[in-house]
Amino acid sequence: MPNKNIDHAFTARTALGAASEPTYAGALSFMRRKYTKDVRGADAVVWGIPFDAAVTNRPGARFGPQAIRRASAILDNDPQYPFSRDLFENLAVVDYGDCLLDSGNHQKTPATIEREAAKILKSGAFLLTLGGDHFVTWPLLKAHAAIHGPLAMVQFDAHQDTWPDDGKRIDHGSFVGRAVKEGIIDPDRSIQIGIRTHAPDTFGIKILHGYEIEEMRAADIAYAIVERTGGRKTYLTFDIDCLDPAFAPGTGTPVSGGPSSAKILSTLRQLGQIDIVGADIVEVAPAYDHADITAIAGSMVAMHYLGLLAERKARAQEGHNNLNHGQGI
Repeated sequence: MPNKNIDHAFTARTALGAASEPTYAGALSFMRRKYTKDVRGADAVVWGIPFDAAVTNRPGARFGPQAIRRASAILDNDPQYPFSRDLFENLAVVDYGDCLLDSGNHQKTPATIEREAAKILKSGAFLLTLGGDHFVTWPLLKAHAAIHGPLAMVQFDAHQDTWPDDGKRIDHGSFVGRAVKEGIIDPDRSIQIGIRTHAPDTFGIKILHGYEIEEMRAADIAYAIVERTGGRKTYLTFDIDCLDPAFAPGTGTPVSGGPSSAKILSTLRQLGQIDIVGADIVEVAPAYDHADITAIAGSMVAMHYLGLLAERKARAQEGHNNLNHGQGI
C-alpha cells in the first residue's frame, strides 16, 4: 500500500486532494479535510457548532457535527456523485473544528458564534457550518449580512421558525422572524421549502409546503428557488427535519409528510446558478437514529454545497482561461 496514508485530517500537507485511507479508520474530519485554524488560501471552511440549548422538543443536536463528520468519511476517495469529479482537486477546503461555547452561559452564545464566524469570513472563504440546533443560524446570518448586506434566504425546513420573538430569546423557532425585522434577510427574496406546520406570521417569505412539493418535480422546486432569490446573494440553511422522518429520524422535532432525501438532494444539485455565499446543515441529533441514517443525509447535503462550489470555481477558471486565450495571453 505505498500510496496509502492514514489520518489525512492531520497528515495532509495542503487543503487540496482526496484522502486515500479506509473509510472505517483514521481521524474523522469532514470528508477527511485537513484540521487547521489557518484558513489562508482556503476556498471553503467547514466549522461545527455543537449547541442545542435552544430546542423546544428533543435535545441532542450538539452531537450533530461529530455525527456528520463520521458519516462523511465514506464520501471521500472516489469522485463524488453526482458531480463526477474529485471536489478537492482544485477546491481547497479545511475543517476548522468546532466553536468553543460556554455551556453554563447561553446568553454569550450568539455573540461568540458571530464573532468566530466573522473571523473566518474575513479570510474570504466560504463558510459551511455543521449544527447544532437551528438557533445557530441567527448569528451566522448576522455575520454574513455584515459583509454582503441583506440576504436572500433559502430555508429547507418543516417549520417556519417565525414564532414571536422579543429579540433576546435563545430559541430555534423564532430566528427567521427576527432576521426579517432586523433587516438581515429580505423576505421578498426568501423562500422556505417543505413547511409542514403553521406559525402565526409568514413575514412575507414565500412558502412551498410539504404536500405541495410532494406534487412537484425537483426541477420545479429548484426553478421556484432560483426565481425567488432573483440573483441576490443567498444564504442556504438546511434543517434536516425538512426530510420525512423515514429519511431523517434523528432530529429533535420530526414531522411526517416530508420529502425524500433523493428529491431534495436532486433539488440542491440544480441550484448552481444561485449566488450562495454561506450555508449550514442543522438539527442532526444522532441519538434518535439507529444506523446513522440522518447523519448520512446531513453529510450528503453538506457535500452538495461543496460540489456546487467546486463547479462554480471550475466555471470561473474556464471563463478566465477563455478570456486569456481570446486576448492571446
